[in-house]
Amino acid sequence: MAAGSADLVRVLDEARARPAPPGATRLAEAIRARHGDAVKAILVYGSCYRAGDERGVFDLYVLTDGYRAFHRRWVPALANRALPPNVYYLELPAGPQTVRAKYAVLTLEGLARGTSRRAFHSYFWGRFAQPVGLLYAADAAVAARVRAGLADAVTTFVARVLPLLPRRFDAGTLWRRGLGCCYAAELRAERAERVAQLYEADAAHYERVTRAVLAALPFPVTPVETADGVRYEAAIPAWRRAAAHLGWIGRRTVGKALSLPRLAKGLFTFAGGPEYIAWKIERHSGVAVNLSPRARRYPLLAGWVVVWRLYRRGAFR
Repeated sequence: MAAGSADLVRVLDEARARPAPPGATRLAEAIRARHGDAVKAILVYGSCYRAGDERGVFDLYVLTDGYRAFHRRWVPALANRALPPNVYYLELPAGPQTVRAKYAVLTLEGLARGTSRRAFHSYFWGRFAQPVGLLYAADAAVAARVRAGLADAVTTFVARVLPLLPRRFDAGTLWRRGLGCCYAAELRAERAERVAQLYEADAAHYERVTRAVLAALPFPVTPVETADGVRYEAAIPAWRRAAAHLGWIGRRTVGKALSLPRLAKGLFTFAGGPEYIAWKIERHSGVAVNLSPRARRYPLLAGWVVVWRLYRRGAFR
């Protein structure tokens, strides 16, 4: 855990105190029943968690000690180790409705590594810097490791984004810019206005987090009370600002390259993968996706043609 992050951990704990949607809790219980003691913790994040919307698909992360113990077969375990995470689908009846989740599998060590300042790409720390709920932890030690990893995600996120901002900024500028950069570092279907809404949906939370993270940053940032609210001033050397801009160029390049093999892997591990991916692209971008019988039957071969056509039509960036 980054030095000076005790206040940040406390703020994040307070945010997680709000009850999780009942559907997400049921899905977590089903995952534990399916995978047994290999499950050490389960996290929930994303739009359905924030809004308590049980009609969509919950985003869950299942944390484990080891991929082989979790998957019980060496091929998916190797795939998860080579390019985490593997992603799976689960749906359950809930009265007259159905609750759904896609759950990604990651080791506790992978969480710590992916959220630390040593992690170059934003795939993990960009996600876990957003509001995250803890649905299950095997014991207090596991919970402490998860809490530390989530605090590190926020610290890494802010430290990587601040050098992109003007000397004086507010929390909204910080989080809108940072979330936009993280989304741009992957192949995503969401539009810019959708990314901006991530901040607007929980602005008070992001303001509290911004105040709490200051002591853990590698450079001085001072809060300033103004007539328009709290602003922050950061004393960041010019060389660090230049390095940050280059770093984000690298993240966009690496991230988009890694998105393709992750997408291909998901077509095998995700039940109904082609249909889900088509649904999500259409939902977020408004671009209709027509899957041919060939694309459904041979998703890895024919899917690349569909991906290229959708990219040219602006379905994702």
